[in-house]
Amino acid sequence: MSSHDSIAFKSDYSLREHNSFGFDVRARLACRIETAEQFALAAREARARGLPRLVLGGGSNIVFTGDFDGLVMLVALSGKRIVRTDDDAWYVEAAAGESWHGFVEWTLAMGLPGLENLALIPGTVGAAPIQNIGAYGLEMGEYCASLSAIELATGEVVEFDAAACRFGYRDSFFKREGRDRFAITSVTFRLPRAWTPRADYADLARELEARGTSATPQAIFDAVVAVRRSKLPDPLALGNAGSFFKNPVVDVAAYEALRAEEPNMVAYAQPDGRVKLAAGWLIDRCGWKGRSLGHAAVHDRQALVLVNPGQATGSDVLALAHAIQDDVKQHFGVDLEPEPLVV
Repeated sequence: MSSHDSIAFKSDYSLREHNSFGFDVRARLACRIETAEQFALAAREARARGLPRLVLGGGSNIVFTGDFDGLVMLVALSGKRIVRTDDDAWYVEAAAGESWHGFVEWTLAMGLPGLENLALIPGTVGAAPIQNIGAYGLEMGEYCASLSAIELATGEVVEFDAAACRFGYRDSFFKREGRDRFAITSVTFRLPRAWTPRADYADLARELEARGTSATPQAIFDAVVAVRRSKLPDPLALGNAGSFFKNPVVDVAAYEALRAEEPNMVAYAQPDGRVKLAAGWLIDRCGWKGRSLGHAAVHDRQALVLVNPGQATGSDVLALAHAIQDDVKQHFGVDLEPEPLVV
């Protein structure tokens, strides 16, 4: 077996640096994945030992409730390139282990705008399609042309076009039926040459106005970074997984009933006629912003973010999340669904 294909397994491996909550948990086994082929080797090893397996990118969307008694595959595939261009668009590919924010920065530096609204979202390129990450009026799925993945059971490389990814709001095939079956190895984006700014999101529009700049790709990128930094804590300074709950979507009748009680409720009309409510507003209205429960807390500037001030465990964070869910359900009759994967 060549060194290119061989793989080193580490026992009793600390995952503290591999989850943005900073939970001090350990994996029975861990390995770094630097080539697509190594996914299949690692999966084979897990099968041979009868161990569960977990593919882990930046760990920015995961809650560990304890040690992981299995094999963790740490995604470290790197590389980004312009694959091809045509009259209408540029096609750009990035490996699964690339930093998402670093990739967005690189596309702008190369003069390929389109992804600037998704600046400063933590995590890796390979994790982006699983969540169909989105922010400030844009979802990643809109610009995803295709992706490559390894079927872990067979080692077979499978190409998915955007339709096969079945993107939804914070959702995809890989979060549901494809979960634990496939490991994404690279993603290709189609960035249209005809660029249109998306700057009508209130926070973003305010920031651009305050800066007195027109909505160029770089200005939007800079404004998004500034807005995110002002609202969201840096995981390196305060453990968190970004937005902990999805924004709930309700039908118009439910929205009208809620608005009769709460005229200032923040909400966004959806293309399908339903209405998306701001989960952070609901949580704040229930009085949770800045509050603690056990060792976990709600961030004092953004009620959608649950934080680990230092001593919290995954169980502490989940207990806080459940208390918030119960409160919002009791006050508004609305179910909040957590975003992160619980392991």
